[in-house]
This record gives sequence, C-alpha cells and structure tokens, in this order.
Amino acid sequence: MGQTITFRPTKKLAGWIEQAAAQMGVSQGQFIRSHLEQAREGDRTSKKFVRFAGVIRNGHRDLSTRKGFSKK
Repeated sequence: MGQTITFRPTKKLAGWIEQAAAQMGVSQGQFIRSHLEQAREGDRTSKKFVRFAGVIRNGHRDLSTRKGFSKK
C-alpha cells in the first residue's frame, strides 16, 4: 500500500462515510480511496472541453442580453 494520510472529518462527514462504506460493503479507507480516484479522473475528463475554446467561428459575437451590454 502507499503512504498513510490522516484527516479529521466532521462528525457529520464521518457518519456519512461510515454509512456509505457499509452500504457498499467496503472499508472506510477503500471508500475514501475510490472517491479520491474518481475525483482525480474527473479532473482530467472535465477539462477536455478546454481544447475547443475559441474554435467556434460563426454565430453572434455578443450573446449578452443584460441591459447596457448590447451594442445596438
């Protein structure tokens, strides 16, 4: 196994972790590890859209509908 990390959750969070891990039939440590891995994977997949930033060339240049922001 890897490095040991200690954190102190609130009572409410600790209760949720305990209950959710029991429902899944895994240890609390495994529950936390799996959720951290999912968060790490989500970090990579959630940023895939960045490569498309600025690609769309057609359409309105200013889509704002707030008063004072339109250029009429």
